[in-house]
Amino acid sequence: MSEVLLDIKGVSRTFSAGDQALTVLNNVSLKVHRGEMIAIIGASGSGKSTLMNILGCLDKPSTGSYLINGQDISKMDEDQLAALRREYFGFIFQRYHLLGDLSAVANVEVPALYASEEKSARRVKAENLLSRLGLSDRMDHKPSQLSGGQQQRVSVARALVNGGDVILADEPTGALDSSSGKEMMKLLQELHKDGHTIILVTHDAQVAGFADRIIEIKDGEIKSDRATKVEASVVSALAGKVTTDKKKHSRFDWSRYFEALKMALIAMSNHRLRTFLTMLGIIIGIASVVSVVALGTGSQQSVLANMASMGTNTIEIKPGNGLGDRRSGRVRTLTASDANALKTLPFVDSVTPTVRANVAIRYASQAVSAEVQGVGPEYFRVRGYTLAQGQYFDDASVDALAQVAIIDSNTAEEVFPNENPIGKVIFLGKLPVTIIGVTEPRENAFGNSDSLSVWIPYTTVSGRIFRQDDVNDITVRVNESVSSTAAEEGIIRLLKMRHGVEDFFTVNTDTIRENIEKTSATMTLLISTIAFISLVVGGIGVMNIMLVSVTERTREIGIRMAVGARKSDILRQFLIEAVLVCICGGILGISLAFLVGIIFASSSSNFQMVYSINSIIAAFACSTLIGLLFGYLPARSAAKLNPVDALSRD
Repeated sequence: MSEVLLDIKGVSRTFSAGDQALTVLNNVSLKVHRGEMIAIIGASGSGKSTLMNILGCLDKPSTGSYLINGQDISKMDEDQLAALRREYFGFIFQRYHLLGDLSAVANVEVPALYASEEKSARRVKAENLLSRLGLSDRMDHKPSQLSGGQQQRVSVARALVNGGDVILADEPTGALDSSSGKEMMKLLQELHKDGHTIILVTHDAQVAGFADRIIEIKDGEIKSDRATKVEASVVSALAGKVTTDKKKHSRFDWSRYFEALKMALIAMSNHRLRTFLTMLGIIIGIASVVSVVALGTGSQQSVLANMASMGTNTIEIKPGNGLGDRRSGRVRTLTASDANALKTLPFVDSVTPTVRANVAIRYASQAVSAEVQGVGPEYFRVRGYTLAQGQYFDDASVDALAQVAIIDSNTAEEVFPNENPIGKVIFLGKLPVTIIGVTEPRENAFGNSDSLSVWIPYTTVSGRIFRQDDVNDITVRVNESVSSTAAEEGIIRLLKMRHGVEDFFTVNTDTIRENIEKTSATMTLLISTIAFISLVVGGIGVMNIMLVSVTERTREIGIRMAVGARKSDILRQFLIEAVLVCICGGILGISLAFLVGIIFASSSSNFQMVYSINSIIAAFACSTLIGLLFGYLPARSAAKLNPVDALSRD
């Protein structure tokens, strides 16, 4: 007699059935020698399938011991048991248990894939096995395109791809017609002659008759164990001790990740609607985050642009100690010479003094109220005005106290509705002035202004209307490259040196811009937080549907474990699938956000959505992280399934 290969001693298997314990195997002992062909027979419910599951390391005994080549499997971890199933056992199931999404040749490759065999080598091996079994013309067909006998032969090829030294066949002819059944038994006999140890589980006495030894089991106990004929010559199938080469599988193997990615893509492709519904929450969440940030950035830039039209980065200098100083009207120390001194500062772009006059404007027979300001030639640069027609006045006009004026578009429409104002003479009180320019209409940050404005040289107001030397205020435009705060400090130092005291105060418009930016950022953050909540809700949706997917694909998980997949392989596959769903959802969400921007731009002329690369990267990273976080629980749930329980579910 050859050496004992499989040795079961006093094994019992008990399952919980409500408050009671159901014993399926009761103190079973069995020895299987190398090269034997054994048939385990018994009625349904006798425990024969449970015994086969224990023999194939799909299940563990409740009590007793199971030794393979003298090694106790109770001392092996899950990965070592997976290695046994992958490298030493081959399973032929009654219901074939093929993966419906894969072709015949891909199904055969699966055990070799989990054994980390190179793609080209396992493909050649799978094709050779299928050709040997008469399926050379059906390799690319999926299980649904194969007959029952063909599917069973694919199952046999899968059992042999890693060697299949011990072949466990559960009712191998149960789902086949008589002709296909005879072919299957003939094939098993050939495998037996090649040295494979064959263990058949059947209730058919004719099938059992092909075996060298028949073991009858009833009510969980072995009733008889008899030989049917002289054993054939035994070929050693498992030389030496059973080992699980941890070193081989512990190294980092990119191919396993690539194959897991490939299987995830196949699963997503074959369940497109479910995949789309899974990623829908992520799509909406990502699109919301990117769109909100783009909307906030666009609105902020629009407001800042409107501020720029009023005079960007400007500092106003006014007499007195502050806006509430009642004595400021009596402070007359701010003069045009101060403005000329400020021009010498290196960070100053342009400067204008301003003198205001409250006088009526008369033209022909009509009189209107308008704001008359005496300003310097650089006023229009400081405030960001542009001319619609005519020209600006210059330094020569200021020196000559010229009686020339520039009016805004509102004044032109009000006073000259049907004629060109250029060259016309209007009266500012009693002072006649000639219009030499009209400014472009513009919107400011506070909406359209309907006031009427007239600008003349400040010397003209001071010398011809008021007879005064001081000015109401000075406005300085600072170079964009210079800090507005630093420029303000420099202006204050210069004027204090000139006046001897600080009898003035400054108003920095850049502070207003900073406040607008802060407010805009706060609002964007608030709305982005709300959008992020939708992302979390989407992630929970991914988790829920992935959990449902695990339930739906329990049998697939069981098949993969039966052919040698480790728990880490199952965890990796489902985790990659979850991450892939979220990444695809992120890409579609970003695309949707850009589509929203296009629609928004075509329907609104006020401002456009401005997309931030940082927000897009953050959203993409967030979708990946959600896939990892919310995909881990379903993946872990799949990896924790017991192979025999998973196989038994439909």
